[in-house]
Amino acid sequence: MANGIATLQTLTDTAIDSVIGYEKAAESATSAGLSQTLRQCATERREVVNNLNNEISRLGGDTREDGTFSGSVHRVWTDITTAFGDKNESTMERVEEGEDYIKAKFETALEDNELEPQSRQIVQQCYSQVCEGERMSDRLAAQFD
Repeated sequence: MANGIATLQTLTDTAIDSVIGYEKAAESATSAGLSQTLRQCATERREVVNNLNNEISRLGGDTREDGTFSGSVHRVWTDITTAFGDKNESTMERVEEGEDYIKAKFETALEDNELEPQSRQIVQQCYSQVCEGERMSDRLAAQFD
């Protein structure tokens, strides 16, 4: 698609996966504080989805509502792995994996020459939010390790 719409849609799908992942992780966490933090992360990640969807709409593309198949597979894996051992620790390991994945997707997108300047700026802003989430997940994973 022209103007990087396909790239924006891929990022949006991945960000939706992240929102759903944070929500599931919040449900799995046995620590009330961790659960609250993860719900806040889901809310912040929804902002990324909204910003990306607004840019897709501006460019004339179809906004995204659902995540990806690989995201649903990751959530099943999360359900299996959190069933054993310390739920907080295994939950944070899965969140950390997801954050590493989404950060890499945004880095790849920023290397994409198809993005027009305004889209690149939106992706850069969203990437900054993703990096904050990734750093937070690293800190939480270390806390529950």
